[in-house]
Amino acid sequence: MDSPLPLHVCHVNNLSVIINRLHALLHCIAIGFLIYYRASYLLQETRAIPIILWLLVFASELLLSFIWLLGRAYLWRPVSRTVFPERLPEDDKLPAIDVFICTADPEKEPAIGVMNTVLSAMALDYPVDKLHVYLSDDGGSPITLHGMREACRFAKWWLPFCRRYGIKTICPQAYFSEADSDDYFGDSEFMVEKKKIKEKYEMFEEHVTKAVEDGDYGNSQNHSTIIEQIIQDTSGESETIRQADLVEMPLLIYVSREKRPDHLHHFKAGALNVLLRVSGVISNSPYILGLDCDMYCNDPTSARQAMCFHLDPKISSSLAFVQFPQKFHNINKYDIYDGRFRSAYCVQWQGMDGLKGPVLSGTGYYIKRESLYADFTHTVNDISELKDTFGKSNVLINSLHQSYKQNNANGENFSNVLQEETGVLASCSYEHQTKWGEEASIKHINLYIVGILYQSVSEDLFTGFILHCKGWTSTYLTPFRPQFLGTSTTNLNDLLIQGTRWGSGLTDVGLSRFCPLLYGPSRMSLLQSMCYGELSFFPLLYCLPLWCLATLPQLCLLNGISLYPEVSSPSFIVFSFIFISAICKHLQEVISTGGSIYTWRNEQRIWMIKSVTAHFYGSMDTILKLLGLRKASFLPTNKVLDKEQVKRYEIGQFDFQTSSMFLVPMVSLMILNMAALLFGFIRIIAVGNWDKLFAQVLLSLYILIINFAIVEGMIVRKDKGRISTSAILLSSVFSVILLFFGSIILM
Repeated sequence: MDSPLPLHVCHVNNLSVIINRLHALLHCIAIGFLIYYRASYLLQETRAIPIILWLLVFASELLLSFIWLLGRAYLWRPVSRTVFPERLPEDDKLPAIDVFICTADPEKEPAIGVMNTVLSAMALDYPVDKLHVYLSDDGGSPITLHGMREACRFAKWWLPFCRRYGIKTICPQAYFSEADSDDYFGDSEFMVEKKKIKEKYEMFEEHVTKAVEDGDYGNSQNHSTIIEQIIQDTSGESETIRQADLVEMPLLIYVSREKRPDHLHHFKAGALNVLLRVSGVISNSPYILGLDCDMYCNDPTSARQAMCFHLDPKISSSLAFVQFPQKFHNINKYDIYDGRFRSAYCVQWQGMDGLKGPVLSGTGYYIKRESLYADFTHTVNDISELKDTFGKSNVLINSLHQSYKQNNANGENFSNVLQEETGVLASCSYEHQTKWGEEASIKHINLYIVGILYQSVSEDLFTGFILHCKGWTSTYLTPFRPQFLGTSTTNLNDLLIQGTRWGSGLTDVGLSRFCPLLYGPSRMSLLQSMCYGELSFFPLLYCLPLWCLATLPQLCLLNGISLYPEVSSPSFIVFSFIFISAICKHLQEVISTGGSIYTWRNEQRIWMIKSVTAHFYGSMDTILKLLGLRKASFLPTNKVLDKEQVKRYEIGQFDFQTSSMFLVPMVSLMILNMAALLFGFIRIIAVGNWDKLFAQVLLSLYILIINFAIVEGMIVRKDKGRISTSAILLSSVFSVILLFFGSIILM
């Protein structure tokens, strides 16, 4: 008997593997020579350079080499995948899916955008009776609840339209803004229908916008539980709606968990765990789609594509989640803020997929519910032990041993008893003295996770890491058509605030007892541990070396001290090779993934800016939390667009309207490098020792060329988005202080 056709295939790019490994070998050899050069100087009896400077530069080079070495694991065996959803079983055999959407702040996350995400999830090409959409509103805002009701009213028009005409762009806002969104050109019936639906959408937008303007935003830190099933309301409708279309709508549930100022709520991870419990007693679907509130579904087939992996009997038993890349609808051709995250989604995640799978990336993933508390449900039958772990709810405990609850998922079955039970599960005290958000152990059982983990504000990375440590795997799928599209940051302020939060969360993991480089190797492959190590340590291990290399060589240049070999020395070839090798490899990766030399330049610039600002502050935040000097915090990324900032972004111009906390470091370093370059040239012309100082002059020149946009914002530009005079003056004072103390130390 012939074996069934595969649901997916994996492709290994052997040419890329050869190039990556050959480059790694040559680069490692060069680093070995660099280490020999630096170390041999320490053994000399007489030294022309202060030992502390040499050690700091040497330490910076070692840290950069170490983080580079960790990153080679991504390039060891990158793979890509193809799926065949047409080979899936019939609809009645497909498993049910719960969709989790999280929002927290109606001011920074506009209700109309959130509702478009909800509508796109409801329009997925999946059996309607097996699709359930849950919205977590951590802000407890009446505006969001009103928006859900309006979205449900519009959905009874939008969903039949999408099904009838096979609409691919299932987010209405995106669909009606596309110039070529029609798949039925010339079809008069379609055009009439589309016009009618567009009018309905404009009415929906108007109602939501009016509610935002007139409504109450609520108290995001102090409110009671609200859980409501949003049902279709046909009152006041004068037009005929097909009965079939009326009933064929996914279950829609609004969840606002209780929050009190004196209770820890654990940010997004806490909201997801509430959804996990609430959905467990309502629908209890075996698979969960996780979405950010601004990450709408851009293709109706994502669920079926994910099921090509989850339903493969060869891998399904150990497969925890299928991750799709995050892509963004508002990135222009310049992408000056590196909003595409090309390195992560085009290189790193594909590399991890060739090992045991990519990290859990916060949104756009289909995860198996069982992976979040499976081992307890399979091995523990003692009710008291289960209650100590999962809480006192008997209904929730029973759901651990049950599969999809079709009856409860039916809108008519959302009883008062179930309403009361979900209210308890969403209360702020329910998790007290339980193991939610932690690793737990019961008697002879090893450590297992209970829900989304709390130890870091980067709950996705941490949870994915622990899942991989427990033997679960994941896969990464990058279809030609983006399955999900979100809103990227389009100004420097939001970029650096987001980077600070991410830097803090990643460093939380690196400096915890779950450090991937220590906790991982005995539980996963060394290469996979290296990938997680690079992710969790790169904010810390980049910020420190870049601060040193952006200041110490420049201060030495101003004082005529050489930190690098003479141009005529053979050792100069080693430093030159490492510098050029790193740049060329980065450029090769950019070009091979569809980028350009401008993409390379932008990524280099944002890497430098983030390292000396956001990653520095994020790392320091983690260290202060470890010392007990600061509490964990979470600031949502702003999704509200400023027209002037968007205009500057569209023409590829930086917007420097941000805090002095971010501006002063980068501007101070530009001033220092400009001074070093100027006086370095003067010294070379006057003294003639270009052979000794050439490398330091070249380093300052490279930094200034890559970051010319900052220099332009300081000197050339006069518009509102330029660097403020106060920030320049403050940076100048800081630079003078740095130069003064540097000259004293180097005298």
